[in-house]
Amino acid sequence: MGLALAVICNFLQAQDVIAAPDDPRLGYSNASPEWLQAVGKLAVPGIKFQQGQREQHIENCSATLVAKPDSAMADIIITAWHCLEYYRDLSKPIVFTLLPTSSDPISSEAYMLSDGGHMEADWAILKLYRAVPSDRVASMSINPGRALQNRPIAMAGYSTDEGIGQNGTRLTYDPLCNMTDAAYNNSSDCLAHKGASGGAVVQLSESGQAWFSGVVSQGDGEGISTFVPVAGFRNAINLHLR
Repeated sequence: MGLALAVICNFLQAQDVIAAPDDPRLGYSNASPEWLQAVGKLAVPGIKFQQGQREQHIENCSATLVAKPDSAMADIIITAWHCLEYYRDLSKPIVFTLLPTSSDPISSEAYMLSDGGHMEADWAILKLYRAVPSDRVASMSINPGRALQNRPIAMAGYSTDEGIGQNGTRLTYDPLCNMTDAAYNNSSDCLAHKGASGGAVVQLSESGQAWFSGVVSQGDGEGISTFVPVAGFRNAINLHLR
């Protein structure tokens, strides 16, 4: 067994929050991996037109705080493009919140830097108005390569299911799932629901380091989820990282 897989297995044996029998996800707790703290809730005010009527709504998604290794501060978050598709009123802020259910949540408004522009490139990069110190929450480092298909991945976000996700109020993650193809928008057998869009896809290195390897695009809630590999937009991220 490789070190990376051993780290995952040891964690699962020690985990004190168990998923439902038919749901492989776990809910975030004090026993969870530290990298999960970098996955936050993203609230995006949007405007849609329904039957010719203009309607305002909040798009509830997920996003991940990223930075260069050993950075003292982080102010870049990554989410899915479609989470911002209906964001038109710039007077209303996009709000990113880390550890939202803790006694000391971290919240900041954010603004757009770059995005893929369509579902086939379902990624977006935003900047926080207030940077997050690494001694509060450790940001994630970008995978320097491409996620390996023969190695497990984890998928995390604020799924809005009524079960473990508690209607989007609790961070959940599928800790041990697999890529099922190597296309640009990778398919996986990870379980995720609406609300997890923009969340993190993580793969451990051989040394056990958690790499941000992709952004969650879609999940059907039945074990088929797609994500956009970070390899497809790494250059865009590196333009903005501290």
